[in-house]
Amino acid sequence: MEHLSPLDATFLEVEDNDPHVSLAIGGVSIMEGSPPSFDEFVSSFTERAASIPRCMQVLRTHPLDLGSPEWVDDPHFDISRHLHHLALPHPGGDAELFETMATVMERRLDRERPLWDCFFIEGLSDDRWAVLTKLHHCIADGIATTQMLAKFSDDDGGGTFATDIRAAKESASQGPGLPVKVSLNPLSWMNWAARSALGAAVAVEHIAVGAAELTASVFSPSPESSLSGPITTMRRYSAARARLADLREVASAFEVTLNDVALAAITNSYRRVLLDRGEKPGHNALRTLVPVSVRGMNHFNMTDNQVSAMLPLLPVDEADPVKQLELVHRRLVEAKASGQHEGGAALLSAAKNVPFAFSAWAVRLLTRLPQRAVVALATNVPGPRGQQKLMGRRVLEILPIPPIALQLRTGVAMVSYAENFVFGITADYEAAPDIEALAAGIEDAVARLVAASRARRRKRGSPGRESARAANQ
Repeated sequence: MEHLSPLDATFLEVEDNDPHVSLAIGGVSIMEGSPPSFDEFVSSFTERAASIPRCMQVLRTHPLDLGSPEWVDDPHFDISRHLHHLALPHPGGDAELFETMATVMERRLDRERPLWDCFFIEGLSDDRWAVLTKLHHCIADGIATTQMLAKFSDDDGGGTFATDIRAAKESASQGPGLPVKVSLNPLSWMNWAARSALGAAVAVEHIAVGAAELTASVFSPSPESSLSGPITTMRRYSAARARLADLREVASAFEVTLNDVALAAITNSYRRVLLDRGEKPGHNALRTLVPVSVRGMNHFNMTDNQVSAMLPLLPVDEADPVKQLELVHRRLVEAKASGQHEGGAALLSAAKNVPFAFSAWAVRLLTRLPQRAVVALATNVPGPRGQQKLMGRRVLEILPIPPIALQLRTGVAMVSYAENFVFGITADYEAAPDIEALAAGIEDAVARLVAASRARRRKRGSPGRESARAANQ
């Protein structure tokens, strides 16, 4: 039996402490062509779900939190309870699809059953159909979710962009290790031991500073804003679409990462939304939770959460899009250099050595306190590199669906798939009636940055268009 890690269990505690929260994450795959019959869909997914253990397991909890929840096989598993058939109202465009997605995601998953559901959606315009997959965040983070969903497809789509992230490239072993060349000279062993001790001391200091920065950020309240506050049970959803080639072009022109470009576009749109709401976007108005994967290549097939976090202040006080991009890049570099995500990972690792009853009590206490530091979520999930197929139909695009909780009234999840890059936005229904403006602002910000990058190339006399082939996710 597998037990939930403290981080996995935290998502259950956060949901339990707020009746307005559903901590399910989701994704919609939109296919071209005529849909199969629902019976064919059920038959296909029944076979594919059997290869994913979490699809047939339930959570077993312990009285008084004497142990962490654990996954056990569901003796009464019935896949018909998890596969559902929906049809969009006419005309079946984005508005109808997004409303359906929001309605599906605002409902909590039943803890008495395996924590996932799948919806077969007909009625899309332009000869399309869709599949919405929804699972609880305690099962998996973004990368693990895309790996799970890939098992539902006909093939793996030619690998995943997740192999480009830093954690995947790093060695699984982070210890000092043995010398490459073993020597019988005692002096060489003493020299190696001294260097290893010094390196370990520097690493510990780096982690401690990062953990301290994260803690200080969490306890530094942001100014009052319409972006944060109590949320209701109802949701809105929208999406912004961009070409991956355009983001790479900007990243190459300004020598930043692809993730910097995406965050700069989000920053610009949030600034416009705040201004339209009559609010002043101050320098500390948009402290943003940016999850950072710590999943190595050897853990890609594990279904769990392996993330840390950074909490940068996105520069909504800056009006110029290029300066915004430069500031985003600088602040992300500083956050990485400070060891924020290493510090967060160390805190989560330390939590594994604390009795579960104590950690569960601590999480419940913290989630009952008013969270005023972080006002937005922006998570980047690398998706499949190549075109996927589902039941023989080509997957045209993938729309990510993030949850919202802890006073965050909006959340943005980004997914790169083939040549597309999509920003999926979840918002509280009452607090963000202008969610479409936020999506449109992101698309406009990307277009502005593309224009600025081309103007920069012309000014420098750079021949042709280049691509940032190694731009980090």
